Amino acid sequence: MEEVYKFLKTCGTYYLATMDGDQPRVRPFGTVDLYQGQLTIQTGRKKDIARQMLENPKVEICAFDGQRWLRLAAKAVEVPEVAAQEHMLDAYPDLRAMYAPGDGNTMIFALTEATATFSSFTEPSRTVTF
Repeated sequence: MEEVYKFLKTCGTYYLATMDGDQPRVRPFGTVDLYQGQLTIQTGRKKDIARQMLENPKVEICAFDGQRWLRLAAKAVEVPEVAAQEHMLDAYPDLRAMYAPGDGNTMIFALTEATATFSSFTEPSRTVTF
């Protein structure tokens, strides 16, 4: 999990795919955190992505660092603790202009049942699970 976290932090932007009914939706994302032994991401409850992950928690992330790419399949599970929101917003203080811990909008999701595959054109793929 630590390796996945470091890779996503290095990339800065990654692409998160959700399902909206039978239509996949992909968007750029940038938040990632380690909170109490879980890899977490953040969004707003008012956004379509929050509804999509609550309706169908299966997600995929793809990120590229210029040489290697990561594909991560996981289940997104809401972490309702305000402390998780605080932890994330401490890591991304610029988001405090739009979000606040306990505001009813800030949502943290843990990525569970995860399978992460690191790939490149020059090395064999390697898969880790957590």
